[in-house]
Amino acid sequence: QVQLVESGGGLVQAGDSLRLSCAASGRTFSDYNMGWFRQAPGKEREFVAAISWGGGRVRYADSVKGRLTISRDNAKNTVYLQMNSLKPEDTAVYFCAAAPPRVPPAIREVEYPHWGRGTQVTVSS
Repeated sequence: QVQLVESGGGLVQAGDSLRLSCAASGRTFSDYNMGWFRQAPGKEREFVAAISWGGGRVRYADSVKGRLTISRDNAKNTVYLQMNSLKPEDTAVYFCAAAPPRVPPAIREVEYPHWGRGTQVTVSS
């Protein structure tokens, strides 16, 4: 079992940047693909980005391509989500999740058995 804890959320203005972190513990971090998902008020949770266990493969939702970047540091057991040019529609609770290794990394949340509790990101206009 792997435990995940997100951090780095907050209140920012449109156009600002933010970096989310997700620290993993309990199992070998490099055994997992990692993903970021988000859930806006009144909406279903949606895929944002995913990265393979070694960092060599990444996938993004079309809505965030070019603005958000996923990365990982296996030595620190941490996955990151760098968010630039934030928009009000990026407002959501952001969750990190861990999945068994596969190529390409999964984008469906049903394929991620391990989840953090989320961190709130609010972007004001």
